[in-house]
Amino acid sequence: MQARLLLEDGTLFTGKAFGSTGDSVGEVVFNTGITGYQEVLSDPSYCGQIVTMTYPLIGNYGIARDDFESIRPFIHGFVVREHEMVPSNWRAEYSLDSLLKEYGIIGISGIDTRMLTRRIRHHGVMKGILTTSEKRVEELLEQMKASPLMTDQVSRVSTKSVFSAPGTKERIVLVDFGSKSGILRDLTKRGCDVVVVPQDTTADQIRRMAPDGILLSNGPGDPKDVPHAVKMIAELLGEFPIFGICLGHQLFALASGADTEKLKFGHRGGNHPVKDLATGRCYITSQNHGYTVKEDSIAGTDLEVTHINNNDKTIEGLRHKKYPAFSVQYHPEAAPGPFDSSYLFDDFLQLIRDHKQNNPQLPRQAQIAAAYKAGSTAVSASKGELHYAEK
Repeated sequence: MQARLLLEDGTLFTGKAFGSTGDSVGEVVFNTGITGYQEVLSDPSYCGQIVTMTYPLIGNYGIARDDFESIRPFIHGFVVREHEMVPSNWRAEYSLDSLLKEYGIIGISGIDTRMLTRRIRHHGVMKGILTTSEKRVEELLEQMKASPLMTDQVSRVSTKSVFSAPGTKERIVLVDFGSKSGILRDLTKRGCDVVVVPQDTTADQIRRMAPDGILLSNGPGDPKDVPHAVKMIAELLGEFPIFGICLGHQLFALASGADTEKLKFGHRGGNHPVKDLATGRCYITSQNHGYTVKEDSIAGTDLEVTHINNNDKTIEGLRHKKYPAFSVQYHPEAAPGPFDSSYLFDDFLQLIRDHKQNNPQLPRQAQIAAAYKAGSTAVSASKGELHYAEK
């Protein structure tokens, strides 16, 4: 079956369809990763986007559920040069084609992905429509124009309820703006007691969980589309150690008084060089974002830049001068990509321990009672478990 990809500037690509059928509108972006298409497909940060893989051979090792970064894919289309229908991998449970069919995602192969990538790099990301229909180009342009890009991606991909991954060490509240499973894996393998909460959780609700630290996850879209999260972070700054990743980094910057802007074509891939300004060391990082913190907006805030991108000099890391809080624009949990930056999880836990040492806590019972006083009628603690009743 034939498939077509039409960009909003009128550029038309015609290729072969795989996966699902129909029409799909989204922002067309590209990823430069050589491996890891499963993790790309299942990264919630791609919600609402039509993803182009610059590596030409996709699907050759099939699909293994263990390599997923979320419960399901949220992308709106998949664009490849050559799609392999029959995978060769003992771990493969099924093919890329069957995965896309299962979740209603259209794929297109056999087009010049190099030309498409160069066009995006030159003109910037743009809206596109991916279709298997026989509609005229004029009809598709009208349909695309009438279909606005998503602005509620975070609410679509975030967990709808609180859940936990019990551990014996620091209690971390992980605010899920579209979190990849890799973040939870890195915390639990360090023994953390992780509580994952929805993106619209308030500061008071987090206080009542009595965390040792708060991790702000990655996620899709424009950080300014989630102002409630900015408010929550601003209220908790200085009260608990905070670590932000990707979208969490941008939200942390906004909560600290800085500003963000959209990049021309974003950073998406597993080979982005980042310089640590304190040591001069360069790390190869995994990235997936279309927005960045504006450099000139840092002046006048209590933030300092800790990392920059060696390619375009955009901000890749921030630290708060007064409070125990820092963030990075890239993904220390990697998947897919290098593991150069996994040490940042250890830095976060050390920050928590230093904060505790420098600010001796009340006895545990009194601490819990103080944390819950504004929102509960009964508080108790037994065997390390917290119990409370909401008003």
